[in-house]
Amino acid sequence: MHEKEIHLRDYLRILIKRKGIAVTFLLVTFILVVIATFTATPYYSAMAKVIIERDSTDPLSSRYQYQAYDPEFLETQNQLIKSAAVVKKVVKSLDPDKTYDAFFAPKGNSTSYFDAVKNWFSELFAGFKEMIGIETMWSDSDNTEAKPVPKNQRKPLTKAEKLEKIIKNNVSVSPIPNSRVVQIGFLSDNPATAMKVANSVTQAYIDELIDMQMEVAGYSIGWMKKKADIQRIKLEESEKELHAYKKAHDIITVEDRLTVLPERLSELSKSLTQAETKRKELFAVYDQIKNKSRKDLETIPAIAKNAAVDAINQKILITDQKISELSKKYGPKHPKMITVKNELKSLKEKKYQALEDAVKTIENEYLLTNANESDLRELLDQTKYTAETLGEKSIQLGIIQRKVDTNRYLYDALVKKMKEKDITERNQSVNVWIIEEATLPLSPAKPQKARNILLGLLFGLFGGIGLAFFLEYLDNTVKTPEDVEEKFNIPVISTIDLFTDKEKNQTIVDNVLHDTNSLIAENFKGLRTSVFLSSADKPPKILLVTSMTPGEGKSSIAACLSAAIAHSGKKILLIDGDMRRPVQHKNFSQTNTIGLSSLLAGVSQDEESIRFNIIENLDLITSGPVPPNPSELLSSKRMKDLLDSFSAAYDMIIVDSPPLASVTDPVILSQIVEGVIVVTWAGKTTYEILGKGLKQLSEVKAPFTGLVLNRFNAKKTGYYYNYGDYYYSSES
Repeated sequence: MHEKEIHLRDYLRILIKRKGIAVTFLLVTFILVVIATFTATPYYSAMAKVIIERDSTDPLSSRYQYQAYDPEFLETQNQLIKSAAVVKKVVKSLDPDKTYDAFFAPKGNSTSYFDAVKNWFSELFAGFKEMIGIETMWSDSDNTEAKPVPKNQRKPLTKAEKLEKIIKNNVSVSPIPNSRVVQIGFLSDNPATAMKVANSVTQAYIDELIDMQMEVAGYSIGWMKKKADIQRIKLEESEKELHAYKKAHDIITVEDRLTVLPERLSELSKSLTQAETKRKELFAVYDQIKNKSRKDLETIPAIAKNAAVDAINQKILITDQKISELSKKYGPKHPKMITVKNELKSLKEKKYQALEDAVKTIENEYLLTNANESDLRELLDQTKYTAETLGEKSIQLGIIQRKVDTNRYLYDALVKKMKEKDITERNQSVNVWIIEEATLPLSPAKPQKARNILLGLLFGLFGGIGLAFFLEYLDNTVKTPEDVEEKFNIPVISTIDLFTDKEKNQTIVDNVLHDTNSLIAENFKGLRTSVFLSSADKPPKILLVTSMTPGEGKSSIAACLSAAIAHSGKKILLIDGDMRRPVQHKNFSQTNTIGLSSLLAGVSQDEESIRFNIIENLDLITSGPVPPNPSELLSSKRMKDLLDSFSAAYDMIIVDSPPLASVTDPVILSQIVEGVIVVTWAGKTTYEILGKGLKQLSEVKAPFTGLVLNRFNAKKTGYYYNYGDYYYSSES
């Protein structure tokens, strides 16, 4: 099934239907807004303008520092301006003991209409609580559990506390878009008060920034000062420990030696190596000459190279040459020859002595070199021992020295950082400049009468429209033929209008019987036509009229439909099948001593039970006395036989039955008729009840003809603009 397409006229129909509620809401809202606007106390707003920005310069270098975008900065300043600390500063500057009563205390005649209503409801609620014994529960801020505070023991607020609440509730902060300018305002019924408080809040905000910065700086510097004092004590202790260690281990006099020991070790090691080499060389020579004869000594290079021996050898060589030359001239016994030979002999003796001296010299030099090597080795060992001893001391000395250096570095860093903090943190991180002080406002900021009235109209209009649609949404009753056809896919064959004012003094039957030109009569003529056209071959000859619940007008519909068909010249029989609450005898002013129950029970004949020609072409069988078993009588074969016999004598038989939701009589009768008309009350019958009744008829496959929407108010539902215009205009 396709969803119904909603048109603009459907919304218009709802508005026309609920126009009373919408207009009432609009008028009430507009009147209340006008009263509230013109009775409200005028309030004045004073605004001070300030520039708020973060400090982007380095106080140590005076250079600009890039600041990242911080979307929370202005909101933080906003909350700070409204904070209790700033408000307390403002209150202190205003001296509440002197100014509260004159400028801030509530005036006796300044209460607005809404305030009066609010106070009235508050007093009423307080009285109700007091009557049933409930008191307001307040918890002490110092306690973790709430304790009841008797009403007569509550501590009243001081003037300063009252003033704090007033300022906190009426101060406003509004940043100007695309700028760093912020407006700080205050709302008051006194323009001078508004100006004074706005300027006071601005100054208190600046003072609070300074106090916060000083507090943070003082805390940081104080903390670092404590740390610096602790570090200074550690430094002094480590320096004392270093001095004591040097003194105990004689590090003070040996300290210089620590720097030359490596060099000395290197020199001693080098000298020892040289001494070992020299000793080995001398030992080799000494070992050669140790067992040699005099003649063999000269063959040893070390002896031969001896200067004394070499000099004597030179002299011996010269003497030998001289002897050789003299021997050519003189004989061996010549005095000159003897003298020269004696000289040669003396030289050879000197040579031997020189050789012995050379050997002795080498031997002494070897012994000296050996002794020197031993001394160098011993000195090197002593130096190594001294270096090892001093090395252990130097390690411990280095540990203590590093401890001293570390403590000194930390202490110096803290002192430096403390000086930097003293410079940087005492410099404000937020810069505030007052560019425009609050001035005396000349006109009230609220209420804005034109705006309030316009808003009242708009709110009343759209609120009324919204309320109309909301009530329409909550309304779950059958309202229009389209709704029924859309939800249940059944035909609505007619709508029956409400009485007009001049019709209210007559019954619906009287209107159809006597005023054939009335709108109600025309409705039934339309229903008659719908019944005639309800079947392609021929209209149903036996027609059942029922409803969902009592009081929906099914008996009147059955009577008027019978009269309308009778007026067309058809012979009609109307049977009152509602043997529980019969009304057809009343509609036609007949007695009810005998009727359908009498016929079904066999206590009367047809001619006795039928009221012939109550109007032209219309006969009536009333319900008769109320039997104890209506359902059994209606479901009997006698009932079907009666209808079959009557159908031969009449053009159409209309049976009025009880409501579907009450009894099963309509379901029973639907099995022996040719058509069923269900009557509903527009605006009262719900979709749930109608759905259940239609389901009952559908389950027994009743011959459903259509639905009649009774008491259908065309004007109220918005159909008057296209429905019944002719009749309404003719009556006006």
